[in-house]
Amino acid sequence: MNAPRAKPPRDLEVITTHVNADFDALASMLAAAKLYPEALLVLPGAQERNLRTFFVQSVCFLYNFAKIKQVPFERVRQLILVDTRQKDRIGALAELAEDPEVEVHAYDHHPDTDSDVKAQFQIVEPLGATVTIMSRLLRERGVSLSEDEATILALGIYEDTGSFTFVSTTPADLEAAAWLLSQGAMLSMVSSMITRELTSAEVALLHELINGAETLNISGAQVVVSQVSREAYVPEFAVLVHKFMDMENLDALFALARMEGRVYLVARSRLPEVDAGAIAKAMGGGGHPTAASATLKDLTLVEARERLTNVLRAQINPSILAQDLMTSPVITVPPETSLRETAEVLTRYNVNVLPVTQGQAVRGIITRQTVEKALYHNLGDLAVAEYMSPRVEVLHPRANLIEVEQAVVERRQRLVPVMEGGRLLGVITRTDLLNTLIENPLVTERLHDAFDSHRPLKRKNVKSLMSERFPRRVLDILQELGQVAEELGFKAYLVGGSVRDLFLRRENLDLDIVVEGDGIVFARRYGEKHARVKVRSHKKFNTAKLIFSDDLSLDVATARLEYYQSPAALPVVELSSLKLDLYRRDFTINTLAVQLNPRGFGELLDFFDGLRDIKEKAVRVLHNLSFVEDPTRVFRAVRFEQRFGFKIGKLTESLIKNAVKIDVFRGLSSRRLLNEFKQLLNEEKAVHCLLRLKELRLLVVFNQHLKLEPRDEERLRSLEEALAWHRLSFLDRPLQPWLVYYLGLSEALTQEQRDALGRRLGFSPQQRAELSSERRRAVRALNLLQREQLSASKIYFLLRSLKPEYQLLIMAVATRSWAKRAVSQYLTSLSRVRPQLDGEDLKALGFAPGPLFKKILDRLQAACLDGEVLGREQELELVRREFGGRGEKNA
Repeated sequence: MNAPRAKPPRDLEVITTHVNADFDALASMLAAAKLYPEALLVLPGAQERNLRTFFVQSVCFLYNFAKIKQVPFERVRQLILVDTRQKDRIGALAELAEDPEVEVHAYDHHPDTDSDVKAQFQIVEPLGATVTIMSRLLRERGVSLSEDEATILALGIYEDTGSFTFVSTTPADLEAAAWLLSQGAMLSMVSSMITRELTSAEVALLHELINGAETLNISGAQVVVSQVSREAYVPEFAVLVHKFMDMENLDALFALARMEGRVYLVARSRLPEVDAGAIAKAMGGGGHPTAASATLKDLTLVEARERLTNVLRAQINPSILAQDLMTSPVITVPPETSLRETAEVLTRYNVNVLPVTQGQAVRGIITRQTVEKALYHNLGDLAVAEYMSPRVEVLHPRANLIEVEQAVVERRQRLVPVMEGGRLLGVITRTDLLNTLIENPLVTERLHDAFDSHRPLKRKNVKSLMSERFPRRVLDILQELGQVAEELGFKAYLVGGSVRDLFLRRENLDLDIVVEGDGIVFARRYGEKHARVKVRSHKKFNTAKLIFSDDLSLDVATARLEYYQSPAALPVVELSSLKLDLYRRDFTINTLAVQLNPRGFGELLDFFDGLRDIKEKAVRVLHNLSFVEDPTRVFRAVRFEQRFGFKIGKLTESLIKNAVKIDVFRGLSSRRLLNEFKQLLNEEKAVHCLLRLKELRLLVVFNQHLKLEPRDEERLRSLEEALAWHRLSFLDRPLQPWLVYYLGLSEALTQEQRDALGRRLGFSPQQRAELSSERRRAVRALNLLQREQLSASKIYFLLRSLKPEYQLLIMAVATRSWAKRAVSQYLTSLSRVRPQLDGEDLKALGFAPGPLFKKILDRLQAACLDGEVLGREQELELVRREFGGRGEKNA
């Protein structure tokens, strides 16, 4: 027999820190190496890029660094953690933290978390940096440092305290820095590394962070949230977030970045009521109140943003408890109640879910969906206990908002009983929680319940209508797409505006496809079958675009499948997923879908009565929180109403007024606001849109001084006529209609008010200055045109340097008929007049290129416009007569 293999000795010590190590983490590791001179230093993952400088590498070269794969875990007897205690932040080394034979020592300045390791020895103090703790220990033990070592430790303190500007900075941090300075720390090196120049790629990312920022007002705290997406990991993301915060002097900033399939959160706060560490902890990360981070797996950027927003509202409202949210008294049914009787209770009280109770004990939950399905199968006489969901989590009345959110959202419990001492005090529903998270909207009536199975799915075959309205080639493409979906086992649908416009008899080849399956796989399979079709995919959104050779393109999106209606959902999963995808859209008229698979090609699916609303010419949102979730839908509602000659529904209009009342627009970024502003002003009925905005008191969202007085309305009508004239004249100069209306809208404002409007819309200082300069030149031209009737050449030189938008503005606001005619004459004829002679001809006449060239060509231009010369020979004669051309060659 072979003798049993002897266990290796436990003779190794390992020092480590958190993944994505920063200067504080690395410096603390080096300090720990002075206290544990025999230990291996092991980084659990990537470190910030600025740690990989030559200076840092040269110092670290002197230390006993090893890679994880080089560490024999079975020989480790002691694990030393610095700048973290969380198991889920030390990568594979968490295995050592859980090994009962490994002794754990921890040095940290972060607050406690639920995922902290159980250390046999630890020093945890609420200081600005962990290096501060380590420096004190080194000083107490009489350990001296080299200049380079002292410099790296100083870097750790300077970085984590924001050069002693963070509110987390303590006197101990300053004392530690003073001691490091006495040890030879080189502050010039610290300064150069803390304030290093950004690369062009970093500048671009910083610019994107700033442009994408939105300000949320949560319980009086101004919190900025921004998000970016990059395919590759950007190690210096935290540095850019810090720089953004300093540049804009922000109090609290939460930045999300999707990189390499994960979403990273970097949190910074200077407000005592906004605890960055607690918020990051709720997101699965950690940190201290002023700086924290988290890594989110298996979430899209949109989902991460939604979760962050909910966590922010929950964390910054710590006083809200379950007892504040619950509804009482509670409507219940006993377990022996028949399903038919339960249905009557649900209908009588207009609720969708009920607790099943025996005395005061909660035995389960029953939903309307389950009851209706049971009745459909003739099971109405059975007891509710047979089909209730028995697994119910209950909450104490003092449970905080985070605990409520976890029960309702994470565990998908539609109703949470609130109990104390065995008594049922109340219940909390999904709507109760959502109303709290979006700051208690005043309108609580639900327009449509997407998950109510009693709302029947309406079907209709519209293949003949598609054949009538779509070109044959487009119809063939749609049928081919359906065939590809069938081959892959997917379902494909034509959705959105093109389906809506089929019934409105409006041409719309802006085609959107939703696939129940993988949209990118679907698009690529179609591209493989059609070599001339280009496929562009966007992995971060799981979308693709099919680009055809004749400028036709189709957008392909994947229907989301991660959410289900209830524990007992119908087995028709494809309808569920499409329905949920459509439920996220803005208005019922945009929720129509047409199946493309061969067996159902041309079948219209109408989940939300969109076809009825098209016939009734009504714009209605899908649910009463629609404008709270996305305030820009208000502007789209006005656009659709005016474009199609529809009317915003009464309840939808009341929701708009409520949105104005609670000011849901305050968090809109300038970029999104400008986008909606442009789209609205590019509408053919832009003036009608603006008047409707005035009626709904929405103009103040852009600027409080936009009043649209009768004089302003008259100006806008004149601009509308000028734009119509320009469109019908088929002029070849490109024009931005939105800018024409913008100029007209801002005409009644003071320069200060115009600047404020420009800032609200995100115009840069350069753009605002250009608008102001161009306006002054336009006003000067208008005054000259109105003073007297000018010659053709004077009109030409007065208007030629102005952009066409300002030319149309002059035409619209001019009060003299000859001034209006002058602009019209310039645009239709004068701007096309050119002399036959050009620069080459002038060279042939013996003139050298220079300022004289322009003078001669301008004189020729004026002569042609005023009829002084006609033809080449007369132009040559004028040049020789007035400028003394020395050459006699014919050009």
